[in-house]
Amino acid sequence: MWLKPEEVLLKNALKLWVTQKSSGYFVLQRRRGHGGGGGRFTGRLVGALDAVLDSNARVAPFRILLQVPGSPIYSAIACGELLNGSEVYWAIAIGATTEEINHHWEWLEQNLLHTLSVFDNKEDIVSFVRGKIKALIAEETSSKLAEQEEEPEKFREALVKFETRFNFPEAEKLITFYSCCCWKGKVPRQGWLYLSINHLCFYSFFLGKELKLIIPWVDVQKLERTSNILMTDIIRITTQSKERDFSMFLNIDEAFRIMEQLADVTLRRLLDNEVFELDPGLQDPTLITKRDLEFRARNEYFRAFFRLPKKEKLHEVADCSLWTPFSRCHTVGRMFASDSYICFASKEDGCCNVLIPLVEVASIEKMEDTSLLPNPIIISIKSKTAFQFIELKDRDTLVENLLLRLKKVKASNASLRRNLKSKETQNSHSTHADYELGNLGIVASQSNNGNENDSSSRHLLNAEALSSAFHPSGIDGLDFRMSREQIKESLWNDHFDEYGRTVCMFRTEKIRKLVAMGIPESLRGKLWLFFSDAATDLYTHPGYYENLVEVSLGMCCIATEEIERDLHRSLPEHPAFQSETGIAALRRVLTAYAHRNPKIGYCQSMNILASVLLLYAKEEEAFWLLVAVCERMLPDYFNHRVIGAQVDQSIFEELIKERLPELAEHMKDLSTLASVSLSWFLTLFLSIMPLESAVNVVDCFFFDGIKAIFQFGLAILEANAVELCNSKDDGHALMILSRFLDHVKNEESPLPLIGNQHAFFSDDIEPCPTTEIADLIRDSYEKFGDHSVEQIEHMRYKHRIRVLQSHEETTKQNVLRVVIPDVSIAPEDLEELYGLFKKEHLISCYWEWNSAVVIQRHNPSRPYAEQYRIDSLQFTNLYKLVSPWTCGEHTEVLAERTFRLLDENMDHLIEFKAFAGCLDIMYNGEMNEKIKLLYKLHIPPALTEKDRDSQSPLKNPLLSTSRPLVIGKSNGDTIDYQKQLKQMLKDLAKEKDAKAEKELPKMCQREFIQFCKTLYSMFHEDPEENELYQAIATVTTLLLQIGEVGQRSSSSGSDDFTEDFQTEASTSDQDVVFTDTVKTPKNAESLPITDGDWIVSFEHILASLLTEQSLVNFFEKSLDLKLKLENARVAQYTFKTNGTSQSSRGETEPLSVP
Repeated sequence: MWLKPEEVLLKNALKLWVTQKSSGYFVLQRRRGHGGGGGRFTGRLVGALDAVLDSNARVAPFRILLQVPGSPIYSAIACGELLNGSEVYWAIAIGATTEEINHHWEWLEQNLLHTLSVFDNKEDIVSFVRGKIKALIAEETSSKLAEQEEEPEKFREALVKFETRFNFPEAEKLITFYSCCCWKGKVPRQGWLYLSINHLCFYSFFLGKELKLIIPWVDVQKLERTSNILMTDIIRITTQSKERDFSMFLNIDEAFRIMEQLADVTLRRLLDNEVFELDPGLQDPTLITKRDLEFRARNEYFRAFFRLPKKEKLHEVADCSLWTPFSRCHTVGRMFASDSYICFASKEDGCCNVLIPLVEVASIEKMEDTSLLPNPIIISIKSKTAFQFIELKDRDTLVENLLLRLKKVKASNASLRRNLKSKETQNSHSTHADYELGNLGIVASQSNNGNENDSSSRHLLNAEALSSAFHPSGIDGLDFRMSREQIKESLWNDHFDEYGRTVCMFRTEKIRKLVAMGIPESLRGKLWLFFSDAATDLYTHPGYYENLVEVSLGMCCIATEEIERDLHRSLPEHPAFQSETGIAALRRVLTAYAHRNPKIGYCQSMNILASVLLLYAKEEEAFWLLVAVCERMLPDYFNHRVIGAQVDQSIFEELIKERLPELAEHMKDLSTLASVSLSWFLTLFLSIMPLESAVNVVDCFFFDGIKAIFQFGLAILEANAVELCNSKDDGHALMILSRFLDHVKNEESPLPLIGNQHAFFSDDIEPCPTTEIADLIRDSYEKFGDHSVEQIEHMRYKHRIRVLQSHEETTKQNVLRVVIPDVSIAPEDLEELYGLFKKEHLISCYWEWNSAVVIQRHNPSRPYAEQYRIDSLQFTNLYKLVSPWTCGEHTEVLAERTFRLLDENMDHLIEFKAFAGCLDIMYNGEMNEKIKLLYKLHIPPALTEKDRDSQSPLKNPLLSTSRPLVIGKSNGDTIDYQKQLKQMLKDLAKEKDAKAEKELPKMCQREFIQFCKTLYSMFHEDPEENELYQAIATVTTLLLQIGEVGQRSSSSGSDDFTEDFQTEASTSDQDVVFTDTVKTPKNAESLPITDGDWIVSFEHILASLLTEQSLVNFFEKSLDLKLKLENARVAQYTFKTNGTSQSSRGETEPLSVP
């Protein structure tokens, strides 16, 4: 165990310890007399001394010391004597056994030994190691407490520190924490890593320097375990601009697993909500705990290993042994019990797996406990077979739970069948296939009391596989091929007799070899049902497909239109799909599935899969096989962005680099192989190989899952590696692969040779040797079949991050490409602005009360520019950060008006393009464009009766309409505006007549007052504040008189209003434009607006503002957007936190890492 570092003084007088290992900084010692042939006398002597001097030594015969060579240390002894030159060591670990102390020694070698060399100061080494050991002790303590209680004290202490140090809102829930080091260059910073639902945070205060890091999970682009020059095992987190290395974890496996889980959950929740489905307990991220994540990881592995439905929930995992009659012994493994299944997997991979659906179980019984059969239970199934499990801990509780779930499943199934029978009695024309889930003799009993052609009868489903109706004839060598089929059938029958012939059969390495040889045509459809467990879905959903067909046929939607377009492209070379029988069956299956799962609907390549399934299975069976493939075996493959297929493509690229390094070196850009391999994954090679060969690959897929596709793809590349390495370009490489795949033959297949019309190339200028599919599959298993389901699932975590972030990058680049031509903002600034816009959306997803609603606004299936949209509150926050038009308390009002102006479709959301265009005018627009924008912000629809500023006294027409036209300046000069104003009005009248374009609406007095108030607020704290106030006072006076003249002329009906304007000039020397000090009764009702015809136009305002140079300078001065963006990047989080950020001592890293 680790010790709180204790000082130990070593003197040469007593040699009670023997050094067994030493390094530059650590020493492993053994107490004399403990092991190592110390001799009886030595042992007794040291034992006696231990009893007197050091009782702890009896408990811990091994210890590890920290030493700092070359450093003379002065240490005070109990008597106060100073011994010059004596070396002082620190005991940091003790152990009762060699294994325990060696485990600590190995950890020090891997995590600390190389690190200490970077320190120059010996005292810093001591301080660093002591701090690290104390942190490990604290973490061990917290781990033990966490096992004993829900909220241990250590976790509560860490939570308080997390909240204090990072100041997040309460909704940012801490999941767990670890002691570790963060590397800054070659220097490690010891501290604490906090993992929360949305962020990874690190805090360190070491040697007077403080370090704070905040990395949102959604910014993580790569999460991996790797090594560097100094450390053999580190966790590296890569964002868009930085890499961060973390090491020296007490349990790095657990830490990395939790990081993977959190990154996966958060990224899929925020970036892939199109298809993201979490466990019910994880729908609300604030309810996620470390235990939930660990349970979810086990559950996902369980479902992936046995390829079970997503809804299946794992309840118990128990070590046990299963009696395997074929080996005449008990096989050690683990039992997995879920809602509807009991499963077994041997500890030796591939030795024996069993899948038992509870609907197949007849009884579960406890047997008598004996020394030979400890804690046994017997599970009997309906096909007169029994499974014996022994060595089950807590057997009674397990059996009780299994019986409860068995009762529930049987009750549910009985209810379904009662409902089906009641419907059958109501409709005598119904056609129903009653399936008995048991052996390979599944028979469809079809009853139809009416005429097939009766108009009132339902759609009749195909009662047999299409290959039976369209069987081959007149094929050369058919007799030989049929004899090979009979041999295969005989081998399978022998296997069924020994290993079982139901869905509950023992799945061993022997059956894998039979599958690799190719399943016989007569058994293929049934075995596909068993291997995928679609047979259970078929049995537990009687009448479901028939009802779907009735409901879905005749409905018209996008999916049905796409289905109709692709029907005749599905295996058009096969006679089954040259007839209406096959086309109608394919239409029913695809339309029914689109109706069942509207999230997927219909995707290209589903037609090819469904057509092949219909060849070997009855129509209803083919439907459930399609369900198994789309929803379980190829998760997230069939949707708008085919994320699942791209994730597996990315894994395939990694496997190429790992298993075929020479090929990967030659083809440095593997995107070429990725482009061709997409169809491999989406159609399981059915679209790029002859059908009679491709179905053998599908056989392996149904037995081994996606692993079979990975290894078969590697075998293809390995078979063509030499030619690919000699290829001239990407096109040549694609030609090589296409011609090879087109010549993969199956000489034993009784199917007719059907040309492949889906291949990329069909020219055979040069003869190409044929390859036997059985040989290729055998090579794939022998050379590349060593990847486990667990490895593939971990790789999916890793590559899903990369794929989702790649989609985000594509979205960003497409949005920028659309926006850049329309704005003058520099591309790099526009990219930064897009990041802020997106982050504002994400921050609301983190902490807003309606975060679930906000998340749904991100729709990856929409056009790129419309995928991220923000609402009024988010826009206001962003406006405060980046807008140059800040008006103090009036800023929020102006932001709300800007949002209403940009929200043209009135859906209360705006896109990035509108936001960037508005900001571009504020920063880079001409003066007339800026004034026009301001003008629009003060007329409807931006300005409304319910505007937040509506209670301002300036809303009412309280201003005098008499204003002086002779304004006094501070230097004593005067300016007479009467002649200037008269000429201005005449010019504007002429321009109005000449203009053909649509004019902006006129501004009434209430709107004009709000416009003036905004200008007044914008000038606050400007260096030229006084001059600007004087100028706006002058312009306002001018415009008030213009509005009054328009009002007078409108009421008198005279066109010659200039003479009236001259006579109405006031002699008052008042120059107050407007004031907020007008008092109104507190409870007075709002007075109606009676502006009459007082109006001014945009042209009036623009012309008036142009008369004042200070105003022109204000609107035409250059503004620094880059500096504003840098500040906004740091300040964006502060709008959501609970208070001001904590001041820190020493050096502090920026909080947010992009």
